[in-house]
Amino acid sequence: MKLDLIIHNSSSIVTFEDEQSPMPRVKTLENGAIGIKDGIIMAIGTSREILAEHSGELLDARGTMILPGFVDSHTHPVFVHTREQEFTMRLMGKSYVEISQAGGGIRSTLRTSREADEETLYNLAYKRIRRMISLGTTSLEAKSGYGLSTESELKQVSVIGRLGKDLPIDIIPTFMGAHEYPAEYKDNHEAYLRILCEEMIPAVAEQGIAEFCDIFTEAHVYSVAESRRVLATAREYGMKLKMHADEIEAIGGAELAAELGCISADHLGAASDTGIQALKEAGVVACLLPATLFSLRAKSYARARDMIRQGLTVAIATDYNPGSCNCDSMPFAMTLACLQMAMTPAEALAAATINAAKAIDRADQTGSIALGKQADLVIWDIPSIDFIPYHFGSSHIVRVIKKGHTIHLQD
Repeated sequence: MKLDLIIHNSSSIVTFEDEQSPMPRVKTLENGAIGIKDGIIMAIGTSREILAEHSGELLDARGTMILPGFVDSHTHPVFVHTREQEFTMRLMGKSYVEISQAGGGIRSTLRTSREADEETLYNLAYKRIRRMISLGTTSLEAKSGYGLSTESELKQVSVIGRLGKDLPIDIIPTFMGAHEYPAEYKDNHEAYLRILCEEMIPAVAEQGIAEFCDIFTEAHVYSVAESRRVLATAREYGMKLKMHADEIEAIGGAELAAELGCISADHLGAASDTGIQALKEAGVVACLLPATLFSLRAKSYARARDMIRQGLTVAIATDYNPGSCNCDSMPFAMTLACLQMAMTPAEALAAATINAAKAIDRADQTGSIALGKQADLVIWDIPSIDFIPYHFGSSHIVRVIKKGHTIHLQD
């Protein structure tokens, strides 16, 4: 068969045996080669087999490892300023909730994001995502949520849509107008809930860009009842559902995610046994964000080991945002998953690729090296997958490939 590209002479190709299982097992093909046509993987085998059966442009992997591209299934990249001063406040003993209630946190990002024009937001987010690509991310979920007004949320979702068209990776847009209560409605939640359900969600649905709706369900933000109301409205307008659930307190967010059939429940740092079991029974992906808890100096992390033992599908993501977690590195998220949540390197890799693809409803397209899937690949100069979480602080990525095209090449 005539192919567009054959990547050969790798030390090994790393993918998964049982992709449908809650925690797929790593599978390695020594001296492997991949054949690609029209951006799709058409052949996988040893270099000798593929070169004997197919022709096309050759890319010599020179003994490197080929892994699936990372799927970052939880990010907030559309904002103006970062909040490093809050990092210092946390070092001085202030908690995330205390900073938020004093006017910091998400609300402090609103003013500049509301005032910024679309071009400013686009240019800043474009640069951030290019850095994420250089660290191996080939698919990305991006949320709005730093406007919290109909006009500003529509603007942010529009920016995410433009980024998806202009950047060489898949960017999945999520509407998150329920990220916080804006200051003007902090004492009148009902008025803002009416805006969300009667004005904002219908307008976002009509705009036609956002695929998911997310909400921050936590004791100091949206209650379980309020979250149910918002998410039920979003579902009526055709959006798939995600949740920030039980990050700080177990208030029943995980149970609600199960009740509503969310694609994923994210954070889960304080999820209860009941919540974990409910997620498992409902088939909801648990998307864990260890870099957030690391940045917040948390004393405990999400119970990944318990979740995996109980058969829950576990993903990890960066939670890249301007305040609580300014981390754009999926390899570092893997490191923290291993060191702080007792995941093995193989589990962390699955959580950052195939399971993360499940968390954005894209497992049929990406997240693994498999016939018929997009050729979303990262070529690494490393001796084993264990090296990825073991080594942190610099990159050993040689090349990032999206749909068969090189989108980042290490100097």
